[in-house]
Amino acid sequence: MLHNLTRDEARRRSALLTVDSYAVSLDLSGHDLSGGVVEALETTFVSRTVVRFTATEAADIHIDLIAERVISATLNGDDLDPASYDGSRLPISVAEGDSELIVLALCRYSRSGEGLHRFIDPADQKTYLYTQFEASEARRVYACFEQPDLKATFELTVLAPESWTVIANSTGDEPRPVEGSVDGLDGVTRRHFPPTPRVSTYLTSLVAGDYAVVSDSHQTKSGELPMSILVRQSLLEHLDADRIFATTKAGFDIFEKHFGYAYPFGKYDQAFVPEYNMGAMENIGCVTLRDDLVFRSRVTEANYRSRDETILHELAHMWFGDLVTMVWWDDMWLKESFAEFSATFAIAERTGDAETAWASFTGSRKNWAYRQDQLPTTHPIAADMVDLEAVESNFDGITYAKGASVLRQLVAFVGQDAFLEGARGYFAEHAFGNTRLTDLLKALEGPSGRDLSGWSAEWLETAGVNTLRPDFEVDDSGAFTRFAVTQTAVEQYPTLRHHRIAIGLYALQGDKLVRIHRVETDIADASTDIDDLVGAQQPDLVLLNDDDLSYAKIRFDDRSMTTLIENLSRISSPLSRAVCWGAAWDMCRDAELPAKDYAELVLRNVADETDLTTVRAVLMNAALAVQSYTAPGSRPAVVARWEAGLSELVDAATAGSDHQLALAQAYARSVISDEGIATLSGWLEGRGVPEGLEVDAELRWLVIGELARCGAVDEAAIAAELERDNTATGAERAAAARAARPTAEAKAEAWALAVDGNDIPNETQRQICAAFWQPGQEELLDGYLDKYLKTAEAISTSTGIWAKKSSIFRQNVLTFLFPSIADDVAKIGRLHGWLTAGVTEAGAPLGDMVKHIAAERLDGADRANRCQRADLAQSATL
Repeated sequence: MLHNLTRDEARRRSALLTVDSYAVSLDLSGHDLSGGVVEALETTFVSRTVVRFTATEAADIHIDLIAERVISATLNGDDLDPASYDGSRLPISVAEGDSELIVLALCRYSRSGEGLHRFIDPADQKTYLYTQFEASEARRVYACFEQPDLKATFELTVLAPESWTVIANSTGDEPRPVEGSVDGLDGVTRRHFPPTPRVSTYLTSLVAGDYAVVSDSHQTKSGELPMSILVRQSLLEHLDADRIFATTKAGFDIFEKHFGYAYPFGKYDQAFVPEYNMGAMENIGCVTLRDDLVFRSRVTEANYRSRDETILHELAHMWFGDLVTMVWWDDMWLKESFAEFSATFAIAERTGDAETAWASFTGSRKNWAYRQDQLPTTHPIAADMVDLEAVESNFDGITYAKGASVLRQLVAFVGQDAFLEGARGYFAEHAFGNTRLTDLLKALEGPSGRDLSGWSAEWLETAGVNTLRPDFEVDDSGAFTRFAVTQTAVEQYPTLRHHRIAIGLYALQGDKLVRIHRVETDIADASTDIDDLVGAQQPDLVLLNDDDLSYAKIRFDDRSMTTLIENLSRISSPLSRAVCWGAAWDMCRDAELPAKDYAELVLRNVADETDLTTVRAVLMNAALAVQSYTAPGSRPAVVARWEAGLSELVDAATAGSDHQLALAQAYARSVISDEGIATLSGWLEGRGVPEGLEVDAELRWLVIGELARCGAVDEAAIAAELERDNTATGAERAAAARAARPTAEAKAEAWALAVDGNDIPNETQRQICAAFWQPGQEELLDGYLDKYLKTAEAISTSTGIWAKKSSIFRQNVLTFLFPSIADDVAKIGRLHGWLTAGVTEAGAPLGDMVKHIAAERLDGADRANRCQRADLAQSATL
């Protein structure tokens, strides 16, 4: 990784320094106020940092900064040599006691969503800036000691055009005109933002530009709290501010009540920003979110639910992460898992329907955790983050979703009242400080009276997921004579854990699949007898982990699986259905349930599934299974059945319903037949559109992209659609549609833009990469395996154009341009050999990011190929 920092380096610096304050001044005025040092006003800006700190002894250290160059620097009034700056570090020799360091630097605006990102809206040519600093990108904007435990106050001054909106972590003073002798200063103002409380550098922020602002306030424990929502002016007409404020205010009420600590940061802004790499970021009092969460077109309830989760997740961070911050990124899960858990907890509290709230979590986030936990790159929740490169690789389903799943178990283990009491004590003791895992466990052990060291060792400090299976015998009357639950673990992560689970027995009664018996029990070791079930009749469905009490994969006996394929939707509990949906998908991924059977399960039950989050998830899962987990010889029939089945479901869906929209989107992605192409083409022209389905901007772009994949639209059609929707989103969708076309010319052009060039922004590059590999285009793209390997090696060594491209561009290429090789055993073997060798053609070691992402993607190809071979073997026996 470029500009790395190790944990050991951070520890040494932390032991040496106490940082008091940062005073940062940024010139974003569009004028050269720095005596001629700004070469390009649209690409660079001047940053001045004054940092005050105390050292316990004299030492040679460095301050972090990623800039075009250091213009000047002084330490306690003595000049430092700007030539000593190496691109990410400015070395300094500090004396014992107090010091003041002043650094003047020329910094670069970002096109990657890192540091200070600059965006010009194609809809109206207005300018929008925002910062993204996690985990270590504040150094792209000001000189700092870039590690979370060196907290300090942060004071910001910004020169910017008078017409701009400018917000930061604290409430700004009134902007004042800039006076001086430099020509062209009319319309420039100075905005000053008073010092924050002590915060980590990655949580500081700035949002500036032509943003529209909607303001409100809310009564909190600290008084009337100012709130605002910022959005691009071209998106203002689509902003449902009342709904967003309602969710936010409900979150404040819930978190202040249960966390027992008044919101400490004085105001709360939420800025919806363009070309954002993440879902959102918890900057103190100044949250940034992807602006595609401002919905331009009709979406389903699942989208609103997902946005609510994001809003509440970031709000929970104001306590978990911002008020109390981890010492180092080893305990990143302390904030992310808690925020993830707290978001669903808040939705359950707000709606009064905990079962549905946790069903949505199980149907999406928890299954993400299961998938991540079975990859070769899995790791403990409390991970070993040796450096910033390791941190970058671990913003994943373990840190977020597995952590939240396990926290839910912890709440059940210690009791919700004790858990919340412990959290309140944790905030009170560590406010504005930094903590480790042991601090949290200590806070929870007091109120609960439990020793959590064993629980932590099992669940937080080991990797892997256990599998639970029913193991039983029945007599001639169908009664259980023996019932046990077996537990297994993979060889690499052999820990067998203690699980508290419920076992549900379900019987078909009319048009319902009804739970007739439930046993709650503890599971440990390789096999646990369940004596309470001996003598009970074998039901139509045996459901382990009913009510989703534990984190574990489960399996079904043959009778239960047969029952589910026809009747899953007849289970009344959304949480129990979510467990069944997740287990069926996991069995499909493990080659224990044929892809065609999983697709049939979805087709027969998805229309009656009430949780739209689950609907969205299972439709995506089935599409992957149909395209990748079927043997090539049987795939055409399964693909045809999937397309036809979705078409029938769209026709049968209630007009204008969420189900109709979700099914129509899935159908568009499934189309491969001439009939389907004709149907989608008709939708664009207003012909044959199902009653109640609005073919709005988002659906039109989806259809354009899928027709492009099929070779049914050309450049002229894509250009015409872009003219119709001349927005940033339109430009991104058009780039993706062009990349999806099944021609050698289109692929070469897409590759050149995403890989060989360096003049497109992050989100456009991501969408090109994601659209490049399409089902059925493998033969056309045969030569791109070699291109991918050469590019990965160049990324490893930062040679050529990769010397300048930032991390997100590298991740997009490595992740989304990984070749589609699941059908080709020879190519899979070649990739394994390349990774095992671990060196480039020139003998240099492959970089950690390359190895990490390639290993995950290769695991997906391995899994798909295993499913294909199982499908082929089953077909041979029929």
